[in-house]
Amino acid sequence: MRVLVTGVKGQLGSDIAAELKLRAEECIGADIADFDITDRGATVGTIKKYMPDCVIHCAAFTDVNGAEEKRGLCERINVLGTENVALACNEADAKLIYISTDYVFNGEGMRPYEPNDERNPINFYGMTKSLGEDKVRSICPKHFIVRTSWVFGKNGTNFVKTMLRLGEQMEGLTVVDDQIGSPTYTPDLARLLCDMAATERYGTYHATNEGFCSWYDFAKKIMELSGIGCNIKPIASKDYPSPAKRPQNSRLSKEKLVQNGFYKLPPWEDALKRFIKALR
Repeated sequence: MRVLVTGVKGQLGSDIAAELKLRAEECIGADIADFDITDRGATVGTIKKYMPDCVIHCAAFTDVNGAEEKRGLCERINVLGTENVALACNEADAKLIYISTDYVFNGEGMRPYEPNDERNPINFYGMTKSLGEDKVRSICPKHFIVRTSWVFGKNGTNFVKTMLRLGEQMEGLTVVDDQIGSPTYTPDLARLLCDMAATERYGTYHATNEGFCSWYDFAKKIMELSGIGCNIKPIASKDYPSPAKRPQNSRLSKEKLVQNGFYKLPPWEDALKRFIKALR
């Protein structure tokens, strides 16, 4: 199987490339230096040149706060860029796996969101990812849309690395305790995505590590597993203002994975333990 990975230098893309290498599958890694996804000619030309069996589209504008200020850039990358990749996949008859987000939902209620629930994003980043989903559905029949959340891995910046760094520098930190979701470890997600790429079980899925927690719970577990003596105190979202509004309920139901012959990822606590061990 020949797989082209956009955003290959990013947190998830780099682990997908590593997983494909372990499986002895052919991986074509692409980043901004290779072609700009907002350039339709370059995108279609490059993907048709390699004629991959599958494109795993990880390239995205993911700075949620920055998206509120750089709306034009965010929209070009997440909507136009995704449209270009979908058009290229359709012309090359390639499968497309599009990485989406819990932020396509408004975060109301307490039950886990199902893949077919109504989308109603409350920040600009979530809106662009939702529009990207629409592009994929309308252009490329052979698609997987995989929504994930709270991603962490060895490459790039993430909440775990930030907490470890601040925990070493400070005696105490305040972390919001009223936003609930699931952390996701990129090597675990990468394995699932590579398994999906080998099938034709197309559709929209949710994929995170198992279990739910608040950012406060997550931070406490980070300090506990790392042995850092930083005191974590809870704070409400309303007392921690940020440019982008965040959904309070980011719980995602993963039942569709099992119904379609895939599998749920390990518990987030187990994933975090493995990540901290890997960092050391």
